[in-house]
Amino acid sequence: MSDNLVEIRDLYFGYNSRPVLKGINLTARRGQVIAIMGNSGCGKTTLFRVIGGAVRATRGTVRVDGVDMTAVDQDDLYRLRRRMGMLFQFGALFTDMSVFDNVAFQLREHTDLPESMIRDLVLMKLNAVGLRGAQDMMPSELSGGMARRVALARAIALDPALILYDEPFAGLDPISLGVTGNLIRRLTDTLGLTSIVVTHDVQESLRMVDYVYFLSEGVVEAQGTPAEIKASGLPFVHQFVHGEEEGPVPFHYPAEPYAASLGLDRMGLSHG
Repeated sequence: MSDNLVEIRDLYFGYNSRPVLKGINLTARRGQVIAIMGNSGCGKTTLFRVIGGAVRATRGTVRVDGVDMTAVDQDDLYRLRRRMGMLFQFGALFTDMSVFDNVAFQLREHTDLPESMIRDLVLMKLNAVGLRGAQDMMPSELSGGMARRVALARAIALDPALILYDEPFAGLDPISLGVTGNLIRRLTDTLGLTSIVVTHDVQESLRMVDYVYFLSEGVVEAQGTPAEIKASGLPFVHQFVHGEEEGPVPFHYPAEPYAASLGLDRMGLSHG
């Protein structure tokens, strides 16, 4: 068994004639928390879709737990997905189900376990995220941070080898953000799984991840440990880490000169 749970080599993917991913190389080892960062539209979500098998790579190889995602058939893909968990942005809980039933959903759908064992497993997962006492609550009664933790309990219900997190810190207050970050780190270490996190929260991510990949316009612009990323002199990384307006990523979308848009050039006022 390879120590690398996810291995991506020379990955290319595009929608019709529009290239999105252009030669991505990425490795996620067992027991690691990997962060994928980058500005909006750089290909982060598309990369998640390729890893999960929702779309097939145009070129290159994508291996998850030794399985080639570019050649897997539908039955094997569904079996492999049982070993993947997904934490959607804002949780995506079933609103008409209780907290208990949300976490139990996958166990009831994908296993033949008796209800007594499902109950024990659900309480175990909820206890792991500190919400065993909220089992009878409905999603509408939960705070944003609590909903995210219930979604995390649901994501680990089938003891996956890999969990993909889509912006797990979005919309959380500082306390809930810290709790969620600690949970991701602790569950990864305790269960020995691999976590890949798409996030814009630089400070929280650099505190709890093992390795970072920075994407820009479909390529890996930079990569390294949190310490290496903080010390990076690359303009793109520096701008992103420090949230600066000026840098390689422009604030203004390309357009004609502002004076021309206002018609001031025709009035001879463009320099006035």
